[in-house]
Amino acid sequence: MAAVRAPVEHGFAQLKNWRVLGKVRTDLAWATALVRALLDLTNREVTR
Repeated sequence: MAAVRAPVEHGFAQLKNWRVLGKVRTDLAWATALVRALLDLTNREVTR
């Protein structure tokens, strides 16, 4: 279970560090695309 949660938590940590969530409030579609891209990059980083 922890192995599944780690990439997601890492992705959210990146979002918090970038302070992107404050800018996302206006466009939900853009936020969804951003989160999907971050999770994809995180998953690729974890599988290296």
